[in-house]
Amino acid sequence: MYVMAVTTCPDKRTAKKIADAILDKKLAACVNIIPGITSKYWWKGKKEEGTEVVLFIKTRERLVKKIGELLKNEHPYELAELIAMPLGGSKKYLDWIGSETS
Repeated sequence: MYVMAVTTCPDKRTAKKIADAILDKKLAACVNIIPGITSKYWWKGKKEEGTEVVLFIKTRERLVKKIGELLKNEHPYELAELIAMPLGGSKKYLDWIGSETS
């Protein structure tokens, strides 16, 4: 099964570093980097707001745990977001994800 995993980063430099680490380890076929999002969230009992960069990570479901381990080691946030959603779509595109991941 293929999924799109999502995480956020504090800036574009961090996002590129994490995307490269994910791709270098063949944990994803593609990572989209989308800068300039505004996030509003609760953190330690306080409502917060910040500008972030979102990563859309196209991968296999079985690789999400490894991506989580990578984020634990490479991500500057105390608690890095990692959400994975089932991915459907073009069979050729999904087959490509499979061929480019380990």
